Amino acid sequence: MNGPPLEKSDRKIRPDIARAVEELKAAADEDQDPDAMFLLAEMSFYGNFTYPRDFGEAFQWYSDLAWLNGNHTAQYMVGFMYATGIGGAVEPDQAKALLYHEFAAEAGNTRSEMTLAYRYHTGIGTPKDCGHAIVYYKKVADKAIDYYRSGPPGGHAMIRNSYRWADEEGGVYGEGASVSSSGHNARDAAHSSTDASVEDVLEYLDLLSRKGELKATFTLGKMNYEGARGLPRNFRRAMKYFKVVAKRYWNKDGAINPNHPAGLDKLAAKAAGHIGVMYLRGEGVEQSYGTALTWFRRGVVNGDALCQHEMGLMYLHGYGVSPDAYKASSYFKAASEQDLPASETRLGALFLDQGDVATAARYFDLAARWGWMEAYYYLAEMANFGVGRQQHCGVAAAYYKMVAEKAEVIHSSIAESNAAFEAGDKEGALIPAMMAAEQGYEHAQANVAYILDEQRSLLSLNSLLPWARKARSGLLRNAALALIYWTRSAKQANIDSLVKMGDYYLSGIGAILDADKASTCYHNAAEAHHSAQAYWNLGWMHENGVAVAQDFYMAKRYYDLALETNTEAYLPVKLSLLKLRIRGYWNRITNGNINPIREEQGTTLTMNLVMFGRTLKHSTESKPRRTFREWITAFIENDEEGYYDEMHERRGGEEDEFTGSRGLESEEHRDDGYYDDLEFDIDEGMLEGLLIVGLAATLLVLVYIRQQQQQRNRQNENANAEGNGNDRGFFPRPGDPGFGPWVAASVVASTQPRRSPNHSSPRCAGPQPPIPHRPPTQPKHHPKSQTRARFLHQPAQGLHHPPNLPLSATRARKPARTSTFSPRSPLADPEILVLQKQQRALQSRIAALRSEVDNARQALRIESSTRDAELEALIIKWRVVSQDAADEVFVGARERVARMGGMATWRERAKHDTFQWDDEMGNQGNAGEETDYPKFTMEFMLKTLNIEPVTIGFDTAAQKWSRD
Repeated sequence: MNGPPLEKSDRKIRPDIARAVEELKAAADEDQDPDAMFLLAEMSFYGNFTYPRDFGEAFQWYSDLAWLNGNHTAQYMVGFMYATGIGGAVEPDQAKALLYHEFAAEAGNTRSEMTLAYRYHTGIGTPKDCGHAIVYYKKVADKAIDYYRSGPPGGHAMIRNSYRWADEEGGVYGEGASVSSSGHNARDAAHSSTDASVEDVLEYLDLLSRKGELKATFTLGKMNYEGARGLPRNFRRAMKYFKVVAKRYWNKDGAINPNHPAGLDKLAAKAAGHIGVMYLRGEGVEQSYGTALTWFRRGVVNGDALCQHEMGLMYLHGYGVSPDAYKASSYFKAASEQDLPASETRLGALFLDQGDVATAARYFDLAARWGWMEAYYYLAEMANFGVGRQQHCGVAAAYYKMVAEKAEVIHSSIAESNAAFEAGDKEGALIPAMMAAEQGYEHAQANVAYILDEQRSLLSLNSLLPWARKARSGLLRNAALALIYWTRSAKQANIDSLVKMGDYYLSGIGAILDADKASTCYHNAAEAHHSAQAYWNLGWMHENGVAVAQDFYMAKRYYDLALETNTEAYLPVKLSLLKLRIRGYWNRITNGNINPIREEQGTTLTMNLVMFGRTLKHSTESKPRRTFREWITAFIENDEEGYYDEMHERRGGEEDEFTGSRGLESEEHRDDGYYDDLEFDIDEGMLEGLLIVGLAATLLVLVYIRQQQQQRNRQNENANAEGNGNDRGFFPRPGDPGFGPWVAASVVASTQPRRSPNHSSPRCAGPQPPIPHRPPTQPKHHPKSQTRARFLHQPAQGLHHPPNLPLSATRARKPARTSTFSPRSPLADPEILVLQKQQRALQSRIAALRSEVDNARQALRIESSTRDAELEALIIKWRVVSQDAADEVFVGARERVARMGGMATWRERAKHDTFQWDDEMGNQGNAGEETDYPKFTMEFMLKTLNIEPVTIGFDTAAQKWSRD
């Protein structure tokens, strides 16, 4: 299943590369040069420099290097190859993969830390262990926060590159059939227009900008500043667009232009905020705190949240101004009232530093709604240490995971996989995507499964023209691995992956055929996540009796639910219902025992479908019976709703007692599509024999006639437009088929102004807390451990890593200072503050002394008591395990020494390394003080590893283990 590629690479090695490889192999074999071994391993694994890819050779070099000097990158690669079995270089072994990743993580390898965290979090190759998962996720999260805070003012820009490749084509099952591109996801920006590229959007916005549309100009600046997939960041161009907007509102001297367009104040304030940020961070211009402050002050006048936040940041850290924590908190408060996540996070950190944990948690929760990384980190720390809430391992692990996955730049290979995939190199995209997938990235897991998936469509061009099929390399033919990653992606709430997982089990692809597992996957995707494809699959299984009893009635129910979930499934569902009715008719005339499709006459069948969040009413009386001619006329005229409205008005329907409205359904559900109510409700006299088959053919003909009629109408409209000299322009006009997708891809939503700061913000329930940095009243000490007490008094910028700003400065204010924001607290007396601080210090000291006394008492009790029998048993078990491990290591080490040429060669190599180390460290002598060992023994190996033989029960005299 994991065999190497069957085809041979047609690339020829360049002569200079061949000579270099020979030199590297000589250095690696004869001198054990680690650099040569690592370079050979990388060339063999990735196929660099025209060197043919050979996973087996790469594994050997990585393994030798890992054993030679403990290179953590080599250990990570060996663990990765054991985990995936890539290229057939080695049989997959999750236990060995876990072991090598443990070694690499202990050496500080971030990728192995991420991999181990995900494996312990989900239980891959080991039982689930939330405690271990938190340890490794926290290590990566700490690195992510350190990297973020080490950047320019405001932190490094954490650009995310991960996305699902399948979504670019409408999802795993195509546009409209996949959950990712249907239902509420169909209105998302990522799927609103798959045809509009970034270049098209930029061209359209540039056209509007040239016509004087300032919103388009600002949007162009923002897109160039933030960047996007296919659009690298361009600070100089962004600055040009922002200044175009700002100059229309302000003159050179800073005065407001009296002739500025109406409604420009908010947009100009946003432009001023971005200009100030670029000067503050030195992006595209020379860094200037004074210029940044000028632009921020202009934006603050118009209430821009970004300007308010940056002003607070400058006063908090003293960028070009005197540090003033009180002013900083005031600006953060104003920006947070406009729901700016950066200010909410900073304000929460300030409250946390003051000991107001409840208020800090509320602000962190508000910022976390926007996916703000620092807010996630603070919430993770609070859940991990039990600060202000109950300690919760699962919540802490989830938050740490989100923080770690946002820092793609420090450990992820997603950018490399995206570049290779967009260049058409699927093999080159697969390897880095698999590395990211092993680290727990759901997008990467879906991408690996998608690129390995060969079951794209039953009616694909490859299936119709098998001779034209392009051969896939052996590396891409791995259905079992595809199923593994579909499963892991599904466990992280990817619904299309869950349905794909069911397809694999239903067809026996990559696993043994198991229709029951397939049914379970479809039920979970359908009932919990509204997948029309899953509903249709369940209908097919009930129709054909796969994993369930054959039941035409339940099949129709599931087909109907598929159409209710996604109106774009109209044609496949109607064709399926047509076939189902034919089979039902045959079952009826042949007296079959299959549960038939039942029609309740004269009664109303109410089905409470909780999965839709509403009550659907299916009534045989809700639709009047029509003749075959009436049905055809309604279909051609495309006016189903109008037909039923007219019939209802004629009948004078009574008001519905549940919905309070007249007719078939309430007005709020009128926009579900006219196809929803289109049923085969022809008179029963017409539904006899083979007439249904003729109806299917008629349906196809009618669809063709309808398309031809629409095409003729469009041709007539085009002819009239040309005759009138009407210039349609370069872009689609309203009413044209391409106008909706074109406009939907624009970024109009990003140009709309924020809510007015004068409006109340529906964020925090209850009274708003006062501005932090006021001396709080004496807090009550909770009988928790010292960890919590120390945590509460750590600086706000980080719970374990002090920030750049000393927060002691945040409490230093002039006693007589007044402010318009809030009156001075009566407890802000310097003497009271000093006494409070001394009291807290004494209480902390008392708690520490009590803990030390308890530890001493426990130690005395243990020393005075007799040895515990359970402890003795544990010591014996530990010795037995250690002896077994030493035996296993001894066999491998003895063989390695023998391959090196025996003890003499090994001692010479060791002396050479020792002399090099002594020369570097300045140590001399001590070279001849070692005992001479004529052969490699267990005693020699244990002492080489700095292990006393007697500790684990080795008798040096008898040269054997002591088992007593």
